[in-house]
Amino acid sequence: MARRLWIPIAAVAALVLLGAGGAYAYFFSGLRTTPPALALASPSATASTSATPTAASAGSGTWTVASGSVAGYRVKEQFVGQSSSHEAVARGSAVSGQATITHSGATYQLSAATITVQLASLASVDSVAGYNVTNRDRIVQQSLNVSSFPTAVFEAQSVTLPAEAAAGQTVTVSVPGKLTVHGVTKDVTANLQLRVSGSSAQIAGTIATDMTEFGVRPPSIGFTTVQPAVTIEVSLQLTRSA
Repeated sequence: MARRLWIPIAAVAALVLLGAGGAYAYFFSGLRTTPPALALASPSATASTSATPTAASAGSGTWTVASGSVAGYRVKEQFVGQSSSHEAVARGSAVSGQATITHSGATYQLSAATITVQLASLASVDSVAGYNVTNRDRIVQQSLNVSSFPTAVFEAQSVTLPAEAAAGQTVTVSVPGKLTVHGVTKDVTANLQLRVSGSSAQIAGTIATDMTEFGVRPPSIGFTTVQPAVTIEVSLQLTRSA
């Protein structure tokens, strides 16, 4: 009698385990997508034909972050039992700030810049099969203690721009500065691309850092752990305000 009773119980248990294993295999399968890095938009034909280096084309003046700007982060998640990591990406459009470009003769200088991101606006834009990635956003906000430290702020130091910026060409520049997150300020370097065209400008680039340097513990939830390395991304649209 006992033997006959155990047979169906064992069968049910096997089905449950097989189902769980199937769900695990599906959830941590290759059905994951990550958007490409933020980058400058392709230049228009008008912008590419700019040839005369003038104060207007070089963009000297004060520039204000405009609508269409985006900032966010990339981190790598490691799923238990998987050899490859997944790149989690979150972005938000609550970005503000200003940048000042000055010129003396043929030299142009990024003399000041401050960019502020409202961290509560960041939302995941990658995808993982079988998982609602918006659940991650809540965990990230808790890790960052957004209620007490609602912003991330980058303050750039003065840096000379490549001469090609005067002709409206796309230039690459490394900008040292200070990044404040979670109430902690650290020296960082932003690797940026800049293009100025008349009264508008675009900046896109990254800052590579480590969340533990800012007192943020990498989340570890269930079958997932997060690596401490973080890449901060920006794509900024700017308009001349002075």
